Amino acid sequence: MLFDTYDPGDFFDELFAAKRQPRTEAAPLVNRINSLTLAELQRRQQTAQNALFKMGVTFNVYSDEQGTERIFPFDVIPRIVPYSEWQWLEKGLKQRIYALNCFLHDIYNDQKILKDGVIPREDVESASGFLRPCMGLQPPEGIWCHITGTDLVRDKDGTWYVLEDNLRCPSGVSYVLESRRVMKSTFPHLFASMDIKPVDDYASQLLEALLNLVPSQLADPRVVVLTPGLYNSAYFEHSFLAQQMGAELVEGRDLVVADGYLQMRTTKGLQRVDVIYRRIDDDFIDPLAFRPDSMLGVPGLMEVYQNGRVAIANAPGTGVADDKLIYAYVPQMIRYYLGEEQMIPNVPTYLCEHAKEQAHVIANLDQLVVKATNASGGYGMLVGPHATPEQRQDFAEKIQANPRGYIAQPTLCLSRTPTLIGDTFEGCHVDLRPYILYGKDIYVNPGGLTRVALRKGSLVVNSSQGGGSKDTWVVK
Repeated sequence: MLFDTYDPGDFFDELFAAKRQPRTEAAPLVNRINSLTLAELQRRQQTAQNALFKMGVTFNVYSDEQGTERIFPFDVIPRIVPYSEWQWLEKGLKQRIYALNCFLHDIYNDQKILKDGVIPREDVESASGFLRPCMGLQPPEGIWCHITGTDLVRDKDGTWYVLEDNLRCPSGVSYVLESRRVMKSTFPHLFASMDIKPVDDYASQLLEALLNLVPSQLADPRVVVLTPGLYNSAYFEHSFLAQQMGAELVEGRDLVVADGYLQMRTTKGLQRVDVIYRRIDDDFIDPLAFRPDSMLGVPGLMEVYQNGRVAIANAPGTGVADDKLIYAYVPQMIRYYLGEEQMIPNVPTYLCEHAKEQAHVIANLDQLVVKATNASGGYGMLVGPHATPEQRQDFAEKIQANPRGYIAQPTLCLSRTPTLIGDTFEGCHVDLRPYILYGKDIYVNPGGLTRVALRKGSLVVNSSQGGGSKDTWVVK
């Protein structure tokens, strides 16, 4: 049987409790795969990858000399989360998003949390995502973070942690939806026999959350998806979500401010736009308010937004919560705004701007992961145990030169799951990015994007750094 030689080792394994002992919720999947030959499983793997290729499921890597566009690597062995565990995660994610939304509204308005000294003012106002032109903003319904992707990991003992927050322009949900379509045809009998929570409702839930921002008196509101264009790393997702919602996919050059409203150029003349689901960073959305050299945004958009004549999701300014220094203060936010303790814990974090913590970090770089507070995608990061002495010295100098710019965390033993690599199963490290929508209520899509480190022993799961994905099954 195919899994007979697979050894989960000393890590928490998502499918196996021990060698040849599948977890209860994973037993039907393991038994089904064990009934196949290696050649048959490899054929299904290739068929699934080919199907995703034909769907155009790609991403771009700007620095790749072999060309920008790549097929998103996909592994046919799904990751399974038991429903009882998912219910707890869902509750913890809703708690976190609600508190982060309170924080965003507060820091751009009354700033009570800063005045009360719960979070140092300088830590917030020095964040690259903190945008002074957003002071005083009152987004529709008081919602700032309409779409969030929160990265979760498990440690060696199975404990869940929040690794980071993504509130500005979280990507990856299209891979969740398209991978599920492929998996249904790859393992149809399993979907018929197992109670796997569906993910297909995401696009309709997203549209509903966006329409929630429109005044009720508008009879036929228009929603658009604003993309930077064809060469953006997530362009496939932008076009996919626009198509799924029945919305227009537009670039900045397709939009203009006229007569005090945001309008879209069409063959029938200008037509009013009521909601923008923007997939470009804050700095680029309006050259009059932010970067004057931006060719991606719409001049005057922020004024229309401030006058309540268009809604933007996510609201400008949400990027401050993506800062990894601000991440460290989420437990305090939950306590301050909700009067509760954080359900899903943060990874323990050292703030290099504090002299004692900086000294500890520099003395223990061989044991820690160091992250740039304003970077993403696996960039600006040092995995100390896997780094050379020269790399650690380089990061020590970077930390000393810019203490606010770095945090450090212990190197977690990320959970693993069997992954088909060639003709063997390897235990590869994974994380999980669930997608949360904030409309009338907070909705968490059941499952999320499981990213897998396809390089043996690697802890970096980002697609730009050699990672791939798996379907995530929430199973009752």
